[in-house]
Amino acid sequence: MDVASIDKQLHDARDFESLDRQIMRVALQRTGARNGALFLWDDRLDGLTIAHHVVKNLEVTLPDAVIRRDKPGIALWVLDHNESYLCRNTSTDPNYTRYLQDVGSIAAVAISYQRRPIGVITVSSGERDAFTQEHIAALEDLAAHASKFVRRAQLDRQSIERTGRPYFIKGLSAEWLEVERRIENASPTNAPVLIHGESGTGKDLVASAIHFNSTRAKAPLVTVNCAAIPETMLESILFGHVKGAFTGASFNKIGEFKKADGGTLFLDEVGELPLLLQAKVLRAVEQGEVQALGSNSAPERVDVRLLCATNRDLERMANEGSFRADLYYRLSVMSLELPPLRSYKQDNLDVLAHVFLQQAAEKHGIRAPKISTSALSVLQNYQYPGNVRELKNAIEHAVIMAGDEIEPDDLPDRFTVHAQSVSRSGDAVPDQKLHDLREQWLAPLEKRYLSNLLRACEGNVRKAADIAGVNHVTMYRLLKKRGLSVGRQVKSID
Repeated sequence: MDVASIDKQLHDARDFESLDRQIMRVALQRTGARNGALFLWDDRLDGLTIAHHVVKNLEVTLPDAVIRRDKPGIALWVLDHNESYLCRNTSTDPNYTRYLQDVGSIAAVAISYQRRPIGVITVSSGERDAFTQEHIAALEDLAAHASKFVRRAQLDRQSIERTGRPYFIKGLSAEWLEVERRIENASPTNAPVLIHGESGTGKDLVASAIHFNSTRAKAPLVTVNCAAIPETMLESILFGHVKGAFTGASFNKIGEFKKADGGTLFLDEVGELPLLLQAKVLRAVEQGEVQALGSNSAPERVDVRLLCATNRDLERMANEGSFRADLYYRLSVMSLELPPLRSYKQDNLDVLAHVFLQQAAEKHGIRAPKISTSALSVLQNYQYPGNVRELKNAIEHAVIMAGDEIEPDDLPDRFTVHAQSVSRSGDAVPDQKLHDLREQWLAPLEKRYLSNLLRACEGNVRKAADIAGVNHVTMYRLLKKRGLSVGRQVKSID
């Protein structure tokens, strides 16, 4: 990759995140690595922040992670000495400090501006002797061209609260790539977004990602959980009330719509919104007008972007009359379907587990333990009805319970109980991975079920989805996965 190409890629980066990603992408391309990190020095925090992190080609953002001088490591050594560093074997390197996962070798260079180090680029490999001086030279060339862009962005970052940036991991699966594409397209707009997914799939994080990547990022993000507030109080919470509006209303209250003026309002579990209140929400969304409960004044104007999340089938509720159809269509201008953890855990669970391990260790101020192979196996074979939230909480539990290494007994009891039941279900353990075996067993049964169901519904996918108890978007995805097309007849496209 020539100099002009590097400069163009970095110059075309639209924002901080794009710049960080471009720098890391070029670093990985030039070294052939799958792991790498971009560290930036933060004077206010007196440490290195991890601006961008790639683990096995997955993008990991840890906005709260700070490497300070009480935690020595190769990145800090490079910053302090303003010199490049080639670690051929981490097991014998005095400056190596494990982070997220064990690696075998590391190449690191400083990003300097006016001879002062402002950041560090590192790449790593699980193998020893994976990098050479030629790789160091390639990274030094990249750092030299990136420095002016990094410094410009560093100055801009000073006015932004880093803790507002959500934790996110990118590229987890094909379904997540589609979610990420939609987030990227939807974020700069003011369109309402409906986020659908099982409990624990990360709907709140997606809402945060949309807000903090929008033009409203500096304005408030206000969250209301519609399922956690009694129905009688929800109107007052959303729209406020005037003194004397009802028994106990001893003061004027500002509603959440008004608090979110200029920013974003996130309604979690929007499917729990009472039917009578939905008309008022629709008016606020469509006309930008809100009126406090009990007020005789003219409605107030608000400029609010609405994000909503639910694990319920709002389309079916709208058809049944339990949710206003006009509000549903307004809220779902853009929709996002979040995949469950079980659909992509086979390839990515170890990365997720190590990320959550690091977060839990930093949260509780303890040294991050390793995860044993047996514990990873137990984690891998669990089905996660609570999705990513359940995995995160299980890792935090294990970090608190473990010593230097997490073993199966350090995990919550339900994990080991499940592992024991799986072990008892067969005398011999097959050579194939559980994911592959499950796919072999499930594929023909699921294809036959879908074919019969669609024939019974005369090719009506929405009707078939209702009978199957899944969202129609999920039904279309299942049909594509099982090689079925829908016309006048159900056909295989294999």
